[in-house]
Amino acid sequence: MALRHYTLDFNLSAAADSPSTVRGLQSIFQEHEMTETVHDTEGHGYLATFVGKKGRFVILRVHSHGLVTIDLQCYEEDNIAQLDNLLNALEKKLKTLLQGNITRIKRLPALIRGAQVDRYWPTADGRMVEYDIDRVVYDEDSAYQNIKILHSQQFGNILVLNGDVNLAESDLAYTQAIMGSGQENYAGKEVLILGGGDGGILAEVVKLKPKMITMVEIDQMVIDGCRTHMRKTCGNILDNLQGECYQILVEDCVPVLKKYVQEGRTFDYVINDLTAVPISTAPEEDSTWEFLRLILDLSIKVLRPSGKYFTQGNCANLTEALSQYEEQLGRLSCPVDFSKEVVCVPSYMELWVFYTVWKK
Repeated sequence: MALRHYTLDFNLSAAADSPSTVRGLQSIFQEHEMTETVHDTEGHGYLATFVGKKGRFVILRVHSHGLVTIDLQCYEEDNIAQLDNLLNALEKKLKTLLQGNITRIKRLPALIRGAQVDRYWPTADGRMVEYDIDRVVYDEDSAYQNIKILHSQQFGNILVLNGDVNLAESDLAYTQAIMGSGQENYAGKEVLILGGGDGGILAEVVKLKPKMITMVEIDQMVIDGCRTHMRKTCGNILDNLQGECYQILVEDCVPVLKKYVQEGRTFDYVINDLTAVPISTAPEEDSTWEFLRLILDLSIKVLRPSGKYFTQGNCANLTEALSQYEEQLGRLSCPVDFSKEVVCVPSYMELWVFYTVWKK
């Protein structure tokens, strides 16, 4: 059973008179058969809660610094028209009571809490966004992670790994950016893809007639889920683990990379579609940074002298973390140069940074 959480905020130019404000609203709560309980705030304004029928619950706060807030919680199946009437009445009454003192009124759509289909996901820089997700298409736990594929009305199916939005069917911009944004000639080249279990990169590179693509993805269940539910992204490329110009290795990429280094095997392009740049800016305290540095170093070692390494970075707002990543590029086993591109990835709802790295 889910809850709806409505908010109504009044920003004021001066502190409100709590007694008169509260008295003016009490009749509205009484009309809706809500019982009041006043709480001690130890001098921090006025606080009361109101409990009504069907589990309705309202928190009224008249803050001492010039803010009035109303929070209304109710069960999802409650009568929305009645709830709108209550909020409309409270807003209208407060406009009258606080006339001349109001600088801003903000009423947000209801936040749905505890719903079977989760619609809220944080961006990389900590903002909360609401997706138009209407159903869960796939939800399984593999040996490595939780795998969800959710359907969005505007973005199509979205792959979510351990609560992190990875890729939607709308996100060709991501795939194009991590391949070099159309500036590279893949014809006749050898390509290594690290991760990429959604099949998007593999499907696009195959179209460019490479000599051979080797894709190393650790999680077979990601491949299975995307093969069935992300076909607008991968097409039929995941139907077989081997094709005319590609092979998919369901393995951990680290031992594979170390093996390639020992064998002296090299590639024209290495595309890293593993983890993004960590949000933490303290690499010595974060094992994710250690993993990232390892992948970077091994990837550069299997890169041909004229080759290029492509990877995602992170949200463009995470400037400190991105700067830290760029410092790591100066600590590799051989000197490299790099460039970066900022791209709007539709389902991320934020600008995303992509890197191209090559040997000096």
